[in-house]
Amino acid sequence: MAEGMNMNPNTEQSKVSVPTSGHGSAKIGIDVGGTFTDFVLTREGADPVIFKSLSTPSDPSIAVVNGLRDMAASMRPALTLEQFVATIDTIVHGTTVTTNATLTGTGAKSALLTTQGVRDALEMRRGIREEQYNNRYTNVAPLVPRYLRIGVAGRIDRNGQEAQALDLDEVRQAIELFRREGVQAVSVCFMNSFANPQHEQAAAELVRSELPGAYLSVSSDVLPSIRFYERVSTTALNSYVGPKLNHYLDQLVARLKGIGFSRLLLIMQSNGGVISPQLAREKAALTLLSGPAGGPVAGLFYVRVHGQNKCITTDMGGTSFEASVAVDSPLVKNDGEIARHKIALPMLDIHTIGAGGGSIGWLDQGGMLRMGPHSAGADPGPACYGKGGRLPATTDANVVLGYLDPGFFAGGKMRLDMAAARAAIEEHIAKPMGLSIEEAAAGMYRVACNNMAQGVREVTIKRGFDPREFPYIPAGGAGPIHSCLICNELEIPLQIVPRESSVLCAFGMLMSELKHDFVRTFVARLEAVDWSRLGAIIEEMLQDGTRQLEHEQIAPAQRSHAVRLDCRYLKQYHEVSVLVPQALIQAHDAAAIAQVFHAEHNRLYGYSLAQENAAIEVINVRLQAVGLTDKPGYRKQAWAGTGSEHALKGQRSVYIPETKAFADIRVFDGHQLAYGNRVPGPALIEQETTAIFVSASFDCVVDALGSFALYKKGRDDLVASCMKEEMAS
Repeated sequence: MAEGMNMNPNTEQSKVSVPTSGHGSAKIGIDVGGTFTDFVLTREGADPVIFKSLSTPSDPSIAVVNGLRDMAASMRPALTLEQFVATIDTIVHGTTVTTNATLTGTGAKSALLTTQGVRDALEMRRGIREEQYNNRYTNVAPLVPRYLRIGVAGRIDRNGQEAQALDLDEVRQAIELFRREGVQAVSVCFMNSFANPQHEQAAAELVRSELPGAYLSVSSDVLPSIRFYERVSTTALNSYVGPKLNHYLDQLVARLKGIGFSRLLLIMQSNGGVISPQLAREKAALTLLSGPAGGPVAGLFYVRVHGQNKCITTDMGGTSFEASVAVDSPLVKNDGEIARHKIALPMLDIHTIGAGGGSIGWLDQGGMLRMGPHSAGADPGPACYGKGGRLPATTDANVVLGYLDPGFFAGGKMRLDMAAARAAIEEHIAKPMGLSIEEAAAGMYRVACNNMAQGVREVTIKRGFDPREFPYIPAGGAGPIHSCLICNELEIPLQIVPRESSVLCAFGMLMSELKHDFVRTFVARLEAVDWSRLGAIIEEMLQDGTRQLEHEQIAPAQRSHAVRLDCRYLKQYHEVSVLVPQALIQAHDAAAIAQVFHAEHNRLYGYSLAQENAAIEVINVRLQAVGLTDKPGYRKQAWAGTGSEHALKGQRSVYIPETKAFADIRVFDGHQLAYGNRVPGPALIEQETTAIFVSASFDCVVDALGSFALYKKGRDDLVASCMKEEMAS
């Protein structure tokens, strides 16, 4: 199902027993989306429990408390909100507040204090037009208007030496302008401050003293690394979204305190880790792309039961489709864009397109069928929602094609209007194209799946990975309806659909570690590295990370760190970030480090210059400090045999893409299927929060975690771990 309402999908036990007093071991992951807020409740030795609540965009914290109240009422025995909250140890919270503020242009009124002569760098950017051959393509409007971008006298050279003293009088004049204009946030970003932050810190002190109510971002604190445009853009983004996030966290913390929650609250960040609310306030840009960051972490958890260490994780929501890759751990990149604004902070490599359950079908000027990126959202939503929507969306096509049962959407809590779905498709797609309603719906379904397959190619083939070698994890309420056609398109033979697929990101948040990223610019030829200076830089960052983890009360045995070097061949423009074992640095083994770089460059771009003995240049040194967190327990299921007839609900006429025709196929209750049960395709498996379409090309078996493993017919070897118990019996 594309989306659901407040619910517990474990229908075999609609109430969940919990302690009624004291602090239990409950952990809750909360993922606030634009349409729905997802909740996952975990307790040691118990199955995760899923809830969904309608989001409240005007104040997302209201939906958080509403969801907790619904969870309390569903307990056995029913609890008051305060009693339920007393059993919660940890809440891990993901939010799209900063993302939405950037996408909608509703961030804070911001100003920029920078070096004289370079105030327009924020608008000029790199001087590269994204659409190279489109002469009408214009730059995105800068986050700070020109009259609030003020350059002041003072210069630090690239070696960190003061070439011109900072003019504090000009700084004061700029602050006075900001005060008159009612500026809410100020960014301070001077040339070469990564080499010496003295001028930035002096200017920042004046801002703090004379504009105490303004949100302040200092580039040497946010991103102390080379490349001025990336640094100024990231710092400006931090200021732009900081007041919004501060206001939201104030509301959230106050509401949680008001219902008696006083335990651990953690915020999801873009790199797949979690941080404290205080650090999130200071570095709001760390949360800019955190919405889907929990998914890849959860994806790895579910594939490991099959002996795999890598996966493609996708999340199809109401509006967007996200795709990412993980190999041992989720892949991270050191820069990206949001709403065409550059951000150069570590983030998971997630590609997003406008393809979701609410994506609207339309015909372009040439009469070609398109799906998205515009979405019907939750209000009015797809036509089948019966809320006044008249445009055909992906969910409408899924209803017409039989993938969704109009009477069982959200477990029967919301009835879908088949007639409205057919009427919308007929009016806007079928009649103009001269097709039947069913043919038009099938076309919408196929185009939507092709769009999503292209999104997967962006994070696999374009990153040097073969998607056929990766298990595919479809998440989101609508994801498993489309996954078979996507996998057929990409020739992926194995899918793993977790029972928690509709709230995968919320579950992944509970699996995430505390993570803190540090970077320092260190430009040197690899063969001529000053090893003592490099070691000192790493030690400085290590101490910063240790202090942060100590502040978060992480025991020494639970701490770890990793060092990466951003390297490139001499005269290249872009770097490749490579993980370097500290033993190689301590041994001053430049040759071994070079081999690591050559190998990664070859994987990414299909070549290396190892045989040419090309010179390698180091640009940045990065360190990630990690604090291990307590993970929720997850009970493996007992072997239940191969039969699945006990879960059979009936039959339904469903469109089969392989034959391009409708056929009556069996429909199973996913909540009744258990470890070892097999479901040959084509078939439908229904749960309250999602439906899984097993196409004619796939069969399905339930694994030890209760996930649904869909594998190409004849490829039983892909699910060998699920067959061991069968052979033993």
